[in-house]
Amino acid sequence: MTVIRTATAGLALLLAAACTAPTPPRSQASTAGGTVCAAPQSAPGVEKPTTIDVVEQAYFCILGNYYSGATMDARSLLIAGFIALTQELNRNGRDAPEATMPALKGDRKADWTAFEATFRKITDQVPDLHVKLAVATLEAMVASLDDNHASWAHDVKGRHPESYEGDGYGLGLQANVDGDRNLGVALPPLFVTTVQGGAAQKAGLRPGDIIESINGSAPFIDGKATPAIAALFPRYPQERPVRLGILRESTGRRWSVSLKPGLYQRDLATLQVVQSKLLDDDVAYVRVRGFAPDSADRALKALFRLRTDRTLAGIVLDLRGNGGGRITESTRLLSAFVHGKTTHYLCTVDDKCESLRTDDTVELLNLPLIVLTDRGCASACEHVSSAVKDLRIGKLVGTRTAGLMSGPAQPYLLSNNTILAFPSRHGLGADREEINRIGVAPDHHVPLTPQDAAAGRDPALAKALTLLRK
Repeated sequence: MTVIRTATAGLALLLAAACTAPTPPRSQASTAGGTVCAAPQSAPGVEKPTTIDVVEQAYFCILGNYYSGATMDARSLLIAGFIALTQELNRNGRDAPEATMPALKGDRKADWTAFEATFRKITDQVPDLHVKLAVATLEAMVASLDDNHASWAHDVKGRHPESYEGDGYGLGLQANVDGDRNLGVALPPLFVTTVQGGAAQKAGLRPGDIIESINGSAPFIDGKATPAIAALFPRYPQERPVRLGILRESTGRRWSVSLKPGLYQRDLATLQVVQSKLLDDDVAYVRVRGFAPDSADRALKALFRLRTDRTLAGIVLDLRGNGGGRITESTRLLSAFVHGKTTHYLCTVDDKCESLRTDDTVELLNLPLIVLTDRGCASACEHVSSAVKDLRIGKLVGTRTAGLMSGPAQPYLLSNNTILAFPSRHGLGADREEINRIGVAPDHHVPLTPQDAAAGRDPALAKALTLLRK
């Protein structure tokens, strides 16, 4: 991650030094092979080593298919990649006299040829680092897009060999931050919101416990989140213990715990994509944790069932922690609340937009709607939240959404059986507003506090019920 952040930071300065205006792409095809990249038709085979030929394929794949690939300055990819390459050399205690950035003139193919020639000269000097340097280069190229829906999936470790369907891996807790994706908008204090099991449960942690330090580092400095918070979210095969300094406000007790990442059995209820219940005998509550296939129909069936043989005061749709999924599912769910409307736009870089419209075959519920949101509501979840607000379908209660809505990611298979993914179109809200990096603001800002978590209170849900009673 450090390499990527440093590479991005140096990008603007190096681009300024390249004074020739870029030329448009002469072809989307690599000189090395016909069709640059295509969507995978089946599960990829065994991953092969990443080489400079794979980096070349990814370079032309991005330029030919990424949302702004046709207009972007391709030198930005090469400069970011070269920065990462030299830093990887340094980390391995090596260097090569040939490791000097070639002159880039704005011709995409000619610049790639110069870049590749220099790369090969470097790896001729350090052949044992060829794969490491290619990986660092490609990772930095993808990171330079600065797009939350752009990724390169490689060296995937998969699941713990002893895990079963539904098992969790990690420290066994959730905190009031959205993983390590959105730390720039996290607010202090950092506290436990849910204890799921595993090491956190064995250590006796409780909701509301404040995390004052992580491996000896403060989670916030001058009100800004630090990289230390990322240690709360280890992924398999990470096993290094994480040391937390804990404060329990209700007793004033301070102590330290060391939590080792591992497998834990998750509560079955949290594994359900759709949960529903009746509140106060007249409010339908439905929680949708993600927009997986058929999730919209499951939510709608639950709502119509709860409405049977009773008069409802309204609906609470809980989208907190919903990381997104299929936009067709989010559109279908919206269609139960409004007909004949555009809910979202998918646009090309030259502003040619496709409108996503409601499915008017879905029966309207015709009930007041409150939607609960937080920073965990991302992508397709923000499609719903923004449409509810723009089309005045209902009210949003909670906190601002994630702002992770650059556009639906399209996967492309690279020749070493790894997957490169990025948006081919950019997403906008129903009013054509930008949501990416901004998020959707709630109509009623109701954040969760450590005191609420410790007491088991849900202030956003309480506010929603109050609004439906008015």
